[in-house]
Amino acid sequence: MITKAIIPVAGWGTRRLPITKIIEKSMLPVGNRPLVDYSVQELIRAGVKDIYMVISNVEPCQVREFYQENLALTRYLVERGKEDKLSKAKTLPDDVTIHYTVQDPSSKYGTAVPIAMVVEEYSINEPVLVFMGDDFIWNPGGESAAEALIKAAGEGESAILGVEIDRSEVEKYGVLSAEDGKLISVVEKPTPEEAPSNLINVSKYIMSPELLKKIVRYVNENDFGPKDQEYMVTDPIDEFIREGGVMRVAPTTGEYLDGGSVEGWLHANNVVCG
Repeated sequence: MITKAIIPVAGWGTRRLPITKIIEKSMLPVGNRPLVDYSVQELIRAGVKDIYMVISNVEPCQVREFYQENLALTRYLVERGKEDKLSKAKTLPDDVTIHYTVQDPSSKYGTAVPIAMVVEEYSINEPVLVFMGDDFIWNPGGESAAEALIKAAGEGESAILGVEIDRSEVEKYGVLSAEDGKLISVVEKPTPEEAPSNLINVSKYIMSPELLKKIVRYVNENDFGPKDQEYMVTDPIDEFIREGGVMRVAPTTGEYLDGGSVEGWLHANNVVCG
């Protein structure tokens, strides 16, 4: 059973300026909940007990504040006879813990970096779920992204979520090339004619200990400058597969909702609240 998950939420959210000057991107509201909480609650339902959040070194941290108990609010609700609201104000079950790792936004940049930081800091040597903090899969009443990944990975293997989209849209994404349910590669932004499939990578994974070690080495052994290439997690994933590692493809019937752009955020609100 997988009981650990990593969620990177650091960064300035520059695509969403100016609102991200005062609201962290992962805390932008979709309905009555912040973006990141859709992934957090999904992971908890899938059996995760330890969540490792990678946050920016900016205070106050809104993510941390959201997931800690607000004693003043609790007292207010009790005093006003609004105990029925207490369950809504409680954001985590008692048996779930969020651990925080601070990432300096001016340090190494890219999707591989926060994963490597958590693995090293907590000496993780077991399969973990990895979800980004500014998007989620909406599938009420159906199989969640976490459940689909767990089913595909089986015992100890890695898995990647594949979301089916219209082939005409693939140029915006990394597209999965797969054979017999196993990932061959992620093809970045191909034309519709060149795309190996219409399954896109939305950065939701199960990562085996072997893959996690490879990500750590990739980050530690390369020295990309701030204007050079990013430390993309797809690089060590490609190397892992070339060397014989197995990453299963987990398709989902849910809808991918992305809060990283204004259009995507508005659409997410329309879907969730509609």
